[in-house]
Amino acid sequence: MPPLLAPLTLIAHLAMGSPWWEHYELKETYICPNQGTLVVERNDAQASLLSGRYRSTLFRENSELPGLRYRNEVLRLVLKGDLLTLEQPSDKLECLKASDA
Repeated sequence: MPPLLAPLTLIAHLAMGSPWWEHYELKETYICPNQGTLVVERNDAQASLLSGRYRSTLFRENSELPGLRYRNEVLRLVLKGDLLTLEQPSDKLECLKASDA
């Protein structure tokens, strides 16, 4: 499997859904090269990453670095303007914002 597929493949193996009480204020769609689209739903405390019918929840990370950062035990999501970066220890995938859903 190519290294850039790893983040999206891991999403498929994570939580299938979020609890009904989670309220996401923003919903944005991103286009990832050779991967298709991802949807990010987020609020101040957490984000939910959707790929097809799979969902992964990440929690806000305090950081002095630029951008909004969310992470779980496997993945870090960084939002800077129209750029979404998914990071794992050895892999990185960058996606561009397509729209606000």
